[in-house]
Amino acid sequence: MSQEYPSALFERAVSEFSKLPGIGRKTATRLVLHILRQQQGEVDNFADAMTRLKREVKYCKHCHGISDTDVCPICANPARDHSIICVVENIRDILAVENTMQFKGVYHVLGGVISPMDGISPGDLQIESLVTRVAAGDVKEVILALSPTMEGDTTNFYIFRKLSGCDVKLSVIARGISVGDELEYTDEVTLGRSIVNRTPFTGKTF
Repeated sequence: MSQEYPSALFERAVSEFSKLPGIGRKTATRLVLHILRQQQGEVDNFADAMTRLKREVKYCKHCHGISDTDVCPICANPARDHSIICVVENIRDILAVENTMQFKGVYHVLGGVISPMDGISPGDLQIESLVTRVAAGDVKEVILALSPTMEGDTTNFYIFRKLSGCDVKLSVIARGISVGDELEYTDEVTLGRSIVNRTPFTGKTF
């Protein structure tokens, strides 16, 4: 027997919130009830923020991270070390690494990892644009900061082969992170030490 709501508008709002990752109907109901208790101006600000986020956010033409402009603040910052690129799977990983305050280079977002089981091939990722950045000759080191999973290691090896003809140091974050862990869920201290204590990548899996 399905739950009956006293308002169709309320039911629709709960249904939309429950589509978000990790949000069940109980949590969605609490969120909708919270919104109903807010002042109209606060709700309008929330709705405007979500609408503008979707319509106006851009992807940096250099690193493919999110930005309000064509070039993100990290890539545009002259104080960052542009000779070191940290390769990550997604934008959440940039936030995780930045929270450690241990990395002063720039980033490159792949948009995922190679996963034949999920139908994700190298052509679906931002690997060729990484090769182009490195081939320009200004990059001295590429840090492979992908999650220590089978898919992450496969992607590391593929990038290693693609960059084999380039004069660039290739390193991988130290495995203070447990095999199988997602980078974004790693605590800041462990992740920071893994960045600082990175090791050369030789193309071999661990």
